[in-house]
Amino acid sequence: MKKLFILTIMLAALLQHGFAQAQEKKEDSISNQQKGLQAYDKIIKEGAKTKIGLFTVNQVVNKFYFQIPDSLYNRYMLVVTRYLSTPEGMGFFGGEKANEQTIYFEKGANNTVFLRSLQYKQDVRNPDSMLAKALAGSNENPIVAAFPIKTINPATGNAVIDVTDVFKKDNPMFSLPSQEKTEKKLTTLADDKTFIETIDSYPINIEVKTTKTYTSTSSNSGSITLRLNVSIVLLPKTPMRKRFEDERVGYFANKYVLFDDDKQRAEKKFIIQRYRLEPKDKDIKKYLRGELVEPKKQIVYYIDPATPKKWRPYLIAGINDWQKAFEAAGFKNAIVGKEWPEDDKTMSLEDARYSVVRYLASETPNAYGPRISDPRSGEIMESHVGWYHNVMKLVQRWYMIQVGPLDPKARKMHLDDELMGQLIRFVSSHEIGHTIGLRHNMGASSATPVEKLRDKKWVEANGHTVSIMDYARFNYVAQPEDNIGPEGIYPRIGMYDKWAVKWGYSYFPNAKDEFEEENILAKLTTDSLTANPKLWFGGEGKEEDPRSQSEDLGDDAVLASDYGIKNLKRVVPNLVEWTYEPNDAYNNLEDMHKAVVTQYSRYLYHVLKYIGNNYVTKRSVDEKGVVIQPVPKEKVKAAIDYVGRQLFVAPLWMYPQNIDQLISLKTEDQISDQQNQVLNILLSSGILYNINLKSMQFEGAYTVPEFLNDLQQTVWVKFTGDTKQDYYRRSLQRSYIDKLGMLLLPKETEPGKALNAAQRSDVRLYGKQHLLKLRADITKLMSGATGLNKEHFESILIDIDKIISKLNKTDI
Repeated sequence: MKKLFILTIMLAALLQHGFAQAQEKKEDSISNQQKGLQAYDKIIKEGAKTKIGLFTVNQVVNKFYFQIPDSLYNRYMLVVTRYLSTPEGMGFFGGEKANEQTIYFEKGANNTVFLRSLQYKQDVRNPDSMLAKALAGSNENPIVAAFPIKTINPATGNAVIDVTDVFKKDNPMFSLPSQEKTEKKLTTLADDKTFIETIDSYPINIEVKTTKTYTSTSSNSGSITLRLNVSIVLLPKTPMRKRFEDERVGYFANKYVLFDDDKQRAEKKFIIQRYRLEPKDKDIKKYLRGELVEPKKQIVYYIDPATPKKWRPYLIAGINDWQKAFEAAGFKNAIVGKEWPEDDKTMSLEDARYSVVRYLASETPNAYGPRISDPRSGEIMESHVGWYHNVMKLVQRWYMIQVGPLDPKARKMHLDDELMGQLIRFVSSHEIGHTIGLRHNMGASSATPVEKLRDKKWVEANGHTVSIMDYARFNYVAQPEDNIGPEGIYPRIGMYDKWAVKWGYSYFPNAKDEFEEENILAKLTTDSLTANPKLWFGGEGKEEDPRSQSEDLGDDAVLASDYGIKNLKRVVPNLVEWTYEPNDAYNNLEDMHKAVVTQYSRYLYHVLKYIGNNYVTKRSVDEKGVVIQPVPKEKVKAAIDYVGRQLFVAPLWMYPQNIDQLISLKTEDQISDQQNQVLNILLSSGILYNINLKSMQFEGAYTVPEFLNDLQQTVWVKFTGDTKQDYYRRSLQRSYIDKLGMLLLPKETEPGKALNAAQRSDVRLYGKQHLLKLRADITKLMSGATGLNKEHFESILIDIDKIISKLNKTDI
C-alpha cells in the first residue's frame, strides 16, 4: 500500500513537470511569435553545447550564438585580437597583439542588436552641461555589425543572436587591421578554409579562437593561414579615475579633447596608462598615515610555460624588482611574477584577464612590453610582454663589447647561466616598466657624473643610471683598474623609476576629482624636481637635447666616449680568442667585430649631438629656470676635437691585420665612409644654420666662423709621414672641399627653385669666407710639401678655384 502511494506521488509529479514543460514551450512559442521570432528550441536545439559566463554561448553544429542579458547592453568591452600561430617568416609570432578595439552592444529597433565601435576622442568636464548635449550630437559611434535577434530565451529574457559570421569573416573589430593585411599582401578571405575553432565564456570575458586563410601574393602557395584569438573583456561599469599626464614624468598616455563650460577654449588632455592600484577599504587610514599596505588587487605577471625553466626565476626576479618602486607609492607586494599553473585547465594564455611574459621562438634580438588600456580612464587591463629567444644574443654581444675588459666571464660566446640569467633579469625589469605605463627616459643616464662611473664605492651603491627605463645597458666607462663589480655594471631600478611610480600610482582619496588631483600632482612634481634635478624626464632621445640619447652614459659624452674607446681598444686585440668556438667558420668573429664598429659609431654620434643643439628642460611656469639653453661653447669645441682625434685620425686600431686576414674587413671603405658621413653632417647647411641661429639667440654662443675655424684645425693638419694615416688624411681633405662646394653651390639654387631658410641665411656667406681663407692656408701648407702630398695640394687648389669661379657667376 505504501509503495502504491509513493508511485502515485511520483506519477503526479511527472505529469505536473510534463505539463509545466509543455506550458513553458507554449508560452515561449506565444512570446516569440508575438515578437515575430522563432521558438527558442527551434534555434537552440537539443544537444547544443552551452558555456555560461559573460554571455551564455551556444554552439549548434557549426553555428555560434550569444545570449545577451539586458544588463550588458551599452557596456563597454575591450577587444584584443592576438596571434595564436603564424606562418614562418611572417614577422609576427604566437602571443603577439594584432588588433585592439573598444565595442559595445546596443538594442536596436525591429528585433535587432547593433555592435558599435567606441570612439573616445572627446569628452566634457560636466556631463550634465549643455556642452555635453552638443558633444553627443557630434559623436555618433559607428555601427560595425547588426544582428537580427533569432529568439528570446524564455527562462532569462536574453536575446539570442547568431555571431558566426562576425567572427568567421573579416569584421575589422575581430580581425587584422587593414594596414597589416596590405603590408603582408593578404587579400581575399578563403571562406572554405576559414572557421571558428572554439568560443569559450568566462565571468568577465569571451575567448574566440579562429583559423583564417587569406589568398596572398607573398606566399609561394598563394595563401597564408594563421590562427587568431579574440578576447572580449568587460570594462568596469564605473571607470577608474583619470590621471592627467605631466610632461615632466614619462608615462604612455591616451589623448582626448576636453570641453569645459568654464574654459574659453577646448583643451588637449592626455590620460596616463596605469593599473588600478587602491588600498583595501580597511587600510585607507593606514595608507594616509604613510604605512605600507597591500592593494585590493595585486598586479600579477605569469611566465609562459614555453619558457625554458632555467630562465624563469630570472624573469620573475625582474618583475619582483619593481616591488621596491611601488613601495614609494605606499603599496607593498603590489606586483609579483609567477609561473603559469600548467595544471589549471580553466586558464588560457590568450585570456585577456591574465598578463603574461610570452616566450617567442624568433631570431629577432629583442623584447617589448605593450599594454592594453581602458580608453576612458587609462586603466591597464593586461599586458603580454614579448620575449624573443634571440634577446640573449643581443645582451651577450653588448656585454662582451662594453665590459669584456672588466669581467672575465664576458670573454666567450656562451655566457654562464648565472650571468645570462642576471642579464635577462635586467631586460625583464625594463620591459615590465613599459607594461606598468613607463616610457623610456633616455635622459636618465646624464644625471650621473662620468667620473662617478669609475668610483667603485659610489657606483656599486647607486648604479650607473637613475632609471632602468634608459637604454644605459652596461657601464662601459669603468676601466679594468677600477675593479668595479656587477652592482656597478648592470642596470637596475633607480631613483627616477621609484619617483615615477610614486607619481603615477599614489592614491589620493581626499581629492574630489581628477582635476583637483592634477593640481596636487603638479605641485608635487615641481617641488620634487626643484629638490632633486636628477629626477628629470629626458624623453625618448628623439629630440635635439644631447643629454637625452640612447646607449649613452654620464653627463659628458666626450669624456664617456673616450673611456669607452679605451675599452674597445682592449677588446679588439682579444676578439679572435674570445669568439672562438669549435667548428665556427669565423661567423662569431665577424658578428662581434661588427658590434665593435657599431659601439664605436655610437660613441661618435653621442658626441656629434652637442653640435648645433640646445638643452631643453620641460618646466612648469611655477618652476624656476629656463626651458631652452644652448649647449655650452666649450662642450661643442670639445666635440669637434673628439671627432678630430677619434675619427679624422683614422681609427686603424679597429681593423687589425690578424682579423682582416680572417674576415676581410674592407678597412678603406669603412673608414672613408664614416669620415665622409660625418663631414656631410658637419658641413651641411642645416648644422651651420642651427649654429648661426643660436649665435643670434644667445649671447656668447658659438658662431659659424668659430665652428668652421675649429673644424679646419682638425682636418687640415700637417702630414705625419705615416703612409696609411696620410692616405686617409688626403681622402678626408678632398671630401672636405667637395662638401664645401655642395654647401656653396647647392642644386636647390637652380633657377625656378625656391631657397630654403638655410640658403636664405648668412650661412653661404660664411662658407665663402671660409673657402677663401682656406685657400690661403693651403697655399702655405703646400710650400713645405713634396711628392704625392704636393700634388694633392695642387689638385685641391684647382678644385677650390673651380668653386670660386662658379660662385663669381652667381649672386653670392
